[in-house]
Amino acid sequence: MNDKRILYIGNNLSKKSKYKTSIAILSELLEKEGFTVTVVSNKTNKLIRLLDMIYKTILFRNKVDFVLIDTFSTLNFYYAYLISLICNFFSLKYIPILRGGDLPKRLKNSSVLSKSIFKNAYKNIAPSNYLKTAFKEENYYTEFIPNTIPLEDYNYINRTNIQPKLLWVRSFKLLYNPTLAIKVLLELKKEYPKAVLCMIGPFLDDSHQKTLELIKEYNLESSVELTGVLTKEDWHKKSKDYDIFINTTNFDNTPISVIEAMALGLTIVSTNVGGMPYLIDDKVDGLLVEKEDTLQMTNAIMDVVKGKYPTLSKRAREKAETFDWEVIKYKWFKILK
Repeated sequence: MNDKRILYIGNNLSKKSKYKTSIAILSELLEKEGFTVTVVSNKTNKLIRLLDMIYKTILFRNKVDFVLIDTFSTLNFYYAYLISLICNFFSLKYIPILRGGDLPKRLKNSSVLSKSIFKNAYKNIAPSNYLKTAFKEENYYTEFIPNTIPLEDYNYINRTNIQPKLLWVRSFKLLYNPTLAIKVLLELKKEYPKAVLCMIGPFLDDSHQKTLELIKEYNLESSVELTGVLTKEDWHKKSKDYDIFINTTNFDNTPISVIEAMALGLTIVSTNVGGMPYLIDDKVDGLLVEKEDTLQMTNAIMDVVKGKYPTLSKRAREKAETFDWEVIKYKWFKILK
């Protein structure tokens, strides 16, 4: 039985977005193992969320054994910096969990703040070997613990007759390049008129509007479905109607949605960015293409439909099994002892 007390700092917005994020998944799994976990913050307003994080860190300073900090490369980087300062002041053991796919650039552009956060941390945890390697190059000791899923929740479907039915699951953000999916569908329909695309995820910036405009411009209204946010259970159910999972992002780490798609038996076609080549072995358990390359992604999808890579899905499922919580949890036990 694990009796350690943990304060987990991050954007705990799953209840508002309905989409279960890494902070929600990991905190729930740790709680099931007996850890006492307090998650902060679920405030929607960014300033209030930051103040809540600061307040709770001070409030719980004598009540927790570890502070986990989800650390990204954009605005959340400064959240992590401020919380790390508080932890250092009160001699709290804090553990940054490196979530941001663009953190290697942040290490160079904010070297002083990075040193303050990562040199003073109890441990730095990288969910991908991509970030572990990048941090090692900057002389930050980092341990690799991949993102995890409870594999028992993921029913594998062996898709033997793959059709050009595309699934996209991500937030609508310019960073994740959702319009590329529309451009790919347009090209794909030249060869496969019945090709369809379903896009699942919250609308976070004007990339959603740009996507709608492109759908209208290309007359694809009858071939594209935008569901908005779905619960994990609902998007898993929806995925049964699709065969190929496309990941169009320009920056990435090791996205849970891709690991989930691998576990569900979808064939993965992804841009070759950030941590993706560390997650996907090209032509072994998925296909990797250059970012922003519409024709390359389209051709990769057509190769899958034509049966050129019949074992990708099976191999992807095998890799997804290595991310099962029953395998990963012992790495966390070793850290949080």
